[in-house]
Amino acid sequence: MGGNQTSVTEFLLVGFPRSPGIQMLLFGVFSVFYAFTLLGNGVILVLISLDPRLHTPMYFFLSHLATVDIAYACNTVPQMLVNLLSPAQPISFAGCMTQTFLFLIFAHTECILLVVMSFDRYVAICLPLRYSTIMSWRVCITLAVSFWTLAVLLSLVDMVLLLPLPFCGPQKVNHFFCEILAVLKLACGDTHFEKFVVLAVATLVLVGPLSSILVSYGHIVWAVVKIQSVQGRRKAFSTCSSHLCVVGLFYGTAIIMYVGPQHGDSQEQKKYLLLFHSVFNPMLNPLIYSLRNREVKAALKRRLIK
Repeated sequence: MGGNQTSVTEFLLVGFPRSPGIQMLLFGVFSVFYAFTLLGNGVILVLISLDPRLHTPMYFFLSHLATVDIAYACNTVPQMLVNLLSPAQPISFAGCMTQTFLFLIFAHTECILLVVMSFDRYVAICLPLRYSTIMSWRVCITLAVSFWTLAVLLSLVDMVLLLPLPFCGPQKVNHFFCEILAVLKLACGDTHFEKFVVLAVATLVLVGPLSSILVSYGHIVWAVVKIQSVQGRRKAFSTCSSHLCVVGLFYGTAIIMYVGPQHGDSQEQKKYLLLFHSVFNPMLNPLIYSLRNREVKAALKRRLIK
């Protein structure tokens, strides 16, 4: 990084400054959450790969969601746990930039992936006779490659603006990981343009996909209402309720953090909100899909019996 006159070679993550006793308590709690995140999403991945009845487009995309959740947790939680045990432990400049880049990739991927999952539910409920044709395996694989590629490209836009900036101090990042807006505050010079681009990209990948999801579910609700049998309506809603819960948790917290006002005392509150977004959401997603999805529970029972 010699070309950008960077004098800072490492950063200190402020995290959650508390007394040593509280930090040890947080270490224990977050360690349990981390273990449940890996276990829950790992179980979903194993079930989907081993059970032929789950080899459908819906669970193909669910496996990608579980992969993103595991990657989310592995990217942010270990460093946070290290900081809780050793608050003065630094992270290198390259490590910080890598963490920022990976977080952006996984966040953008989940934004687009949730749109694809809502489209899958739309086709299954509104166009059931054409489902196997529209959501063929070739289409599913193409969609998967597309949303991962698009997420990387969108993340590169932010990183191309961040990396050339000079960092000459201070070193303390007011966050529990290298979140891009928190890192931008440490850059020397005017960063208004960079912040504007970061927030514009965030708005694009949040408001646009959420609008598409709402349109899809508007059509789904209209189609379900026209189903005459109560059992048919219940079955249709049950296949969508899990996805709607995940959408609400993900977009609700993300929009408050990046689309809402970025000034004032709310910045400290948004740090805790991002903790929920990065630590609790990946843990809750497998619980939502396993507790509210009959096919996942049935697959788990079959595996346990065997």
